[in-house]
Amino acid sequence: MAHPNRRDLGLLVLRVGTGAVLAAHGTQKLLGWFGGGGIEGTTHAMEAMGFHPARQSAVAAGLGEAGGGALLALGLATPAAGAAAAGAMAGAVSVHAPAGFFAQAGGYEYPAFLGFTAAAIGITGAGRYSLDHATGHVLDRPWVVVTAFLGTALAAAAVVGRRAQGQAATAAAAEADLAPEGDGTAEPDAH
Repeated sequence: MAHPNRRDLGLLVLRVGTGAVLAAHGTQKLLGWFGGGGIEGTTHAMEAMGFHPARQSAVAAGLGEAGGGALLALGLATPAAGAAAAGAMAGAVSVHAPAGFFAQAGGYEYPAFLGFTAAAIGITGAGRYSLDHATGHVLDRPWVVVTAFLGTALAAAAVVGRRAQGQAATAAAAEADLAPEGDGTAEPDAH
């Protein structure tokens, strides 16, 4: 009788724990479970955070978390699952970054941790106690790792970049509204 492999058991525990947390977050966004706002509440939140189009951003974030988390927990399509969850967390990091690192001040510590953990599992693989292993790693090939992480990195960079541009434009418009009228080149009084 073969003895359980500690590394594979560790990956199972890490996958299931991380996947469950991500799936719970995603179902809050998509379905309103566990006190979440559902798709409508998440859409309004995405709009307030500067993600446009807000509804598509809400769906993408919810699917990245719920779908990526569920697949991580199962150990199925692990590279794509880890990449999707990490991409969703990159968006969350961009929202929390102005508050600094630590979660107690509203910082990005927690989403960064979840994102790095999901990415690490996606790169490492699910281990022996997984659906990937049971299916002969059909959805866990080296090319899937490269494709999933490259695609997710490009998509996350585009979404976060578009959000930053929108916030900069909003800030510039607000600043222009606060500026005094005129062109600011008035001559000093000669008296």
